Amino acid sequence: MAKELTIEDVHSLYEKVKEELQKVIIGQEDVIEHAIISLFSGGHILIEGVPGLGKTLLVSALSYIVGCTYKRIQFTPDLMPADIIGTTVYNVEDRSFLVKKGPVFTNMLLADEINRSPAKTQSALLEAMQERQVTIDGTIYPLEGFFICFATQNPIEMEGTYPLPEAQIDRFLMKVLISYPGQEDENQILKNYRQGFEAEHPATAEIKKILDVDHVIRISRAVGKVMIDDKIIDYITRIVTATRNYSGIAIGSSPRGSVALFKASRVKAIIEGRDFVNPDDVKSLVLPVLRHRLILDAESEIEGITPDDYLKKILVEIEVPR
Repeated sequence: MAKELTIEDVHSLYEKVKEELQKVIIGQEDVIEHAIISLFSGGHILIEGVPGLGKTLLVSALSYIVGCTYKRIQFTPDLMPADIIGTTVYNVEDRSFLVKKGPVFTNMLLADEINRSPAKTQSALLEAMQERQVTIDGTIYPLEGFFICFATQNPIEMEGTYPLPEAQIDRFLMKVLISYPGQEDENQILKNYRQGFEAEHPATAEIKKILDVDHVIRISRAVGKVMIDDKIIDYITRIVTATRNYSGIAIGSSPRGSVALFKASRVKAIIEGRDFVNPDDVKSLVLPVLRHRLILDAESEIEGITPDDYLKKILVEIEVPR
């Protein structure tokens, strides 16, 4: 049996994974950190940004570094649930039905432009995301190892898109916003291409495999040893509860948001090399963990106020534990 990982082991692995990712993803430090936090906590992540910012490259490079299976689904209006989870097909030769498993049977799944498909198709991922299993024609098939869904969506092009069902969007541990790189970072991107890098082949950046599936499972066990004081738990629940009774927020976060903030904060602590969670760990993750769980009222939408604006106000108003 492989030895258990220590806090120092996980911190070291995080630094190595981050170093390899930074070879292909220039800048975007927060996006890289949040992607690794999602990986280490076993949570799904929704990445929003305009085309061409490296969302697909991030996931494919991370899967290479982790040494796990990776599949990509391009969501389109005509995509069917069976195209995601699989189906049974009739074998004429021996007159039997065979199970043809879909691309969801993988360790790391990229649901590209997930809001391009209607709710029925999007919801085909629900069981896999929540229970790590898939039901095909009444038979349950567990997803082996670990399963993490990275979904992407375009924030500006609304024609031909479908909003994600609330039940599904709530199952993403985080919603991360990826923005344009600065000029220096963009210069470095072009220099990488000059040296032979190809985005379609992340290995051209000479990235190394750092982890394997067993590592990811052992990391999750190590995260479970991170201590979180009752005062920090109370701080988390006060933040989440505040979203439910705040003027301008029609619907606040459910307890699933509290659980997500709890899990992500423990990973944040361990990648910083600590065996305990402090208030700064929680504060740094409130926006990505809670922004997609809030529904604003019509007046706030019209005025252009965002969930981030309200969450920043709540953080100022909630007393930080000593």
